Amino acid sequence: MRRFLLAVSLLALSGTPLSAKTTPAKAPAKTATKPAAKKPATVRPGVMIDPGLRQVIDDKHRKPENVARDKYRHPAQTLTFFGLQPNMTVIEMIPGNGWYSEMLIPYLADQGHYIAAVSPKAMDDFRAFLATDADRYGKAQVVPFNAGQPNSFAPDGTVDMILTFRNIHNLLGSPDQPGDGNAPQAFADWFRALKPGGVLGVVEHRLPENMDTAREKKTGYVKRSTLIRLALAAGFQWAGASDVNANPKDDHDHPDGVWDLPPTYQAGDKDKAKYTAIGESDRMTMRFVKPDPNAPAAGDAQPSLSTDPAALEEKPEAPEKAEVPEKAEAPESPR
Repeated sequence: MRRFLLAVSLLALSGTPLSAKTTPAKAPAKTATKPAAKKPATVRPGVMIDPGLRQVIDDKHRKPENVARDKYRHPAQTLTFFGLQPNMTVIEMIPGNGWYSEMLIPYLADQGHYIAAVSPKAMDDFRAFLATDADRYGKAQVVPFNAGQPNSFAPDGTVDMILTFRNIHNLLGSPDQPGDGNAPQAFADWFRALKPGGVLGVVEHRLPENMDTAREKKTGYVKRSTLIRLALAAGFQWAGASDVNANPKDDHDHPDGVWDLPPTYQAGDKDKAKYTAIGESDRMTMRFVKPDPNAPAAGDAQPSLSTDPAALEEKPEAPEKAEVPEKAEAPESPR
């Protein structure tokens, strides 16, 4: 009787009904753990966003129409992935209307140096953009970029980072231009300008590998393999990839290519609702490095550099050592 009363008291304290059936606790299973989910083999700098970078991104002086595009372009994550620091000398290639420039220039103003490489026909417009706010943009340097010709943006080997956003398709040229158009010369110029260990950061509209390569010169989309090939041919090493600017809604198949999508809407009101729902294009974000012969040997804290495109394939993530059973199955081969 005393044991029964004691059991009733314990059940009341635990909130378990007397009618509830209890199941004996099972010993931890000793079966092999499931393979970890696949994810791209990428090199990612620290996830923390520099407060100074966050400040220029959130600055009230940015144009509202530019701020509205942050959800597609992810400037904080993109620039952090590239490894941008406020004391760097940075070249922005073909900056267009200054979407990134209005953040990069004030971010680099105090400790670094911003250089815009602008085509001659766009020079007046970009200088007019800089003149809209001399206090914020007054320290920017502007140099000409002549596509297809050797260019010297700065003394050789003095630049920390070169950034190019959605420009590779323009450098590849039109279907009338043979081969890779003006791209090889541009990559050679970038390689020469960078310091050993300097970074080339590229964002570009992504063409799936199973689509016709000829579409690169018609649609604005470029294959990942094409970008890698151009960079490696110039002497760069691959140092990471990110899907931060990927858009799975984009099927890459539009009558006027990327220009049917926002913000261009090449087709006008035709299918505009459909293109608005897709958003801006699917984009690849790639980081390359100019080799540094004096760099320390790769270790736990160093990025894994590669000149082998096969190293860019997705690989299964290794499970934590503590979870690996003695006779765990080998992980799948890379796709």
